[in-house]
Amino acid sequence: MTTRLWAASAATAALVAVSLAPAVSQDGPEPRPRPQLLPALATAAVPHDADDPAIWVHPTDPAKSLILGTDKIETTGGIYVFDLEGKLVQSITGLDRPNNVDVRPDFDLGGKTVDLAVATERGGRRLLVWAIDRETGRLTDVTGSTKVFTDRTGEEGAPMGVALYRRPTDGAIYAVVSSKTGPTERYLHQYRLVEEGGKVDVRFIRAFGKFSGQGEIEALAVDDETGMLYASDEGAGIRKYAAGPDVENANRELGFFGQDGYTGDREGLAILPTGPGKGWLLNSDQIDGGSEVHVYRREEGNAPVKVFTTGADATDGIEVYAGYLGERFPEGILVMMNSTERNFLVYDLRQVRAGLAD
Repeated sequence: MTTRLWAASAATAALVAVSLAPAVSQDGPEPRPRPQLLPALATAAVPHDADDPAIWVHPTDPAKSLILGTDKIETTGGIYVFDLEGKLVQSITGLDRPNNVDVRPDFDLGGKTVDLAVATERGGRRLLVWAIDRETGRLTDVTGSTKVFTDRTGEEGAPMGVALYRRPTDGAIYAVVSSKTGPTERYLHQYRLVEEGGKVDVRFIRAFGKFSGQGEIEALAVDDETGMLYASDEGAGIRKYAAGPDVENANRELGFFGQDGYTGDREGLAILPTGPGKGWLLNSDQIDGGSEVHVYRREEGNAPVKVFTTGADATDGIEVYAGYLGERFPEGILVMMNSTERNFLVYDLRQVRAGLAD
């Protein structure tokens, strides 16, 4: 038996990968244990129900970057903002069941360049939009006319997942939104974000995407470099589409994978690039007491690679940033929602990379 330990200090994240030579027994070869991720830190708790994280990267001082997380509860929900030590630096409350959140930089708002954070508000059946000050990281509400799924009633009109896409040709920002439930065809809606009088409105662009009818589609992720959108069909698999609404075959499903090997629902999705068109797609398997992360290749038809166990509980949302975030996280972080403690766990991306290289 060979054991490799990449990080031994309790002050940093550790990834233990254990490799066993097959041992013959009456029951056949012993299974190879899955690598385990241990968090570098945990954020402060939110009051009710942590759900989904996003990462905002400071444009000039990455060590001042922030983690945004939703508190998914009716009428008194909120967006909570943490620094890279896990300390709470801002809270925006009084929201009606905010579900998922995403961030994109460089939006022209009234002649000023700001970064945007966008969340779904299930109770309000709309998107919530904040401008992020590029110096201080402070969020300011700039929500305009942002109602979504206006052609639907009941739970089919309640937004859950959101992923932002920045079109490379002109920098236009789009939001892909999923609902609590919906039809088996045209389940996802896409909207363009536009300025109107110093606020941000949405313009409906298209309806697309399949749904198995098993559970729901909550987690969405856009791979900005490849222009691909991934959607977690919770009880069935991971669906792949073009994120751009005006590309060839924009509404055709380009892939359907991740159908086997899960214990719980397919939940959070995040992209970990390693080079042009290369890297990994991470997907959380929502297991009570110890969620797993399934890893697929960005290239080669999204073939499965490895499964990590984690200390996170019943994880919904995850997010990755692969880049310098100061001396503590020189290669970036993985953030996972942690249900029981109502917080978010932060993992050093060096340890994730080490496990994938094994």
